[in-house]
Amino acid sequence: MENTDKTGGLKIKTSSLRAYTMLGALVLIWLFFHWQTGSIFLTPRNLSNLMLQTSVTGIIAVGMLMVIISGNIDLSVGSLLALAGGVGAICLTNLGYGLIPSILIAIAVGVVIGFFQGLLTAYASIPAFIVTLGGLLAWRGAIKGISQSETVPIIDANFKAIGQSYVAPQMGWVIAAIAIAAVLYVAVRRAKVKKEYGLGGSLGGELGWALLPIAGIVAFIFVMNAYAGIPVPVLIYLGVALFGYFITNNTTFGRYIYAIGGNAEAARLSGINNRAVILKVFALLGAFTGIAALIYTARVASASPDAGTLLELDAIAACVIGGTSLMGGRGTVFGACLGALIMASLDNGMSLLNLPDFMQELIKGSILVAAVGVDMIGRK
Repeated sequence: MENTDKTGGLKIKTSSLRAYTMLGALVLIWLFFHWQTGSIFLTPRNLSNLMLQTSVTGIIAVGMLMVIISGNIDLSVGSLLALAGGVGAICLTNLGYGLIPSILIAIAVGVVIGFFQGLLTAYASIPAFIVTLGGLLAWRGAIKGISQSETVPIIDANFKAIGQSYVAPQMGWVIAAIAIAAVLYVAVRRAKVKKEYGLGGSLGGELGWALLPIAGIVAFIFVMNAYAGIPVPVLIYLGVALFGYFITNNTTFGRYIYAIGGNAEAARLSGINNRAVILKVFALLGAFTGIAALIYTARVASASPDAGTLLELDAIAACVIGGTSLMGGRGTVFGACLGALIMASLDNGMSLLNLPDFMQELIKGSILVAAVGVDMIGRK
């Protein structure tokens, strides 16, 4: 049961309060950078680039969220992204396997390695920190050996479209109409369920709450279309986020993840197969990392052995900033995606301000430590 903060007669869920706080922080960050960059930050072109930057970190953060909720962590995703992207590029460019086989092989690399790391963590009882720390070194070494430490160029236009193309503005509005219809359906269904179980609420109230996401959808499409349309990587990212939301909120497997992270022994005694669940979350993170690797590789039109360096820290920071507890058992996909957007906003804004690399790393590191500190204080 979630804690609530009571103000008068109003009850606010702790998770919702955290989300509103993070949204407020994001708005302040955007306004600050827009002011400091001479009104460049909030232009449609830069916001489109910002969403592109968010997509890779966000996709990995969705998978990382599930791993952290289960009480584990994965430090190898940056190296795995380089390996999966490199193998896909080599299959496409050097071996001539074709577009679809190369894409499937890249994702398969992520799944297999995620499965292997989950196997060592769940069944060999090796701490995830050690397993994935070893993976951080091993998978980086593997791609350096396979590619002979050379960058593999991408020539195939269809592959590059995965990371560089845009959805036509007209299609963007079609997607918006479908999304709005889905939001309205969920609102109507929620009102019906509440009425059936006597939980109060009304159809008008639920539709009123639905106006906020609907306004967000319309604003998002309007801004993206003002530049070139929705970037394809962003569309893939939104699909992954919705899939992650469905798993964590509407499946038995998702409930098991929270139960294990909250109290692993109690979960085991209640009949949950902890090992199988942990194995699956690592494999799922591997699959998402493979998808992110394809986007990253296609966007820069090459696969480099150094790709994804320190990306695991951005993904972990995104989850923690979004309210995920490193102790396990708590976190939301929306929070992780919001955290990824905050991290990307900081990167984008500091780059526009031409801050030195060391200053950017100091600021991001300080924010990560502060976010973990807030989480620990909240638990106390």
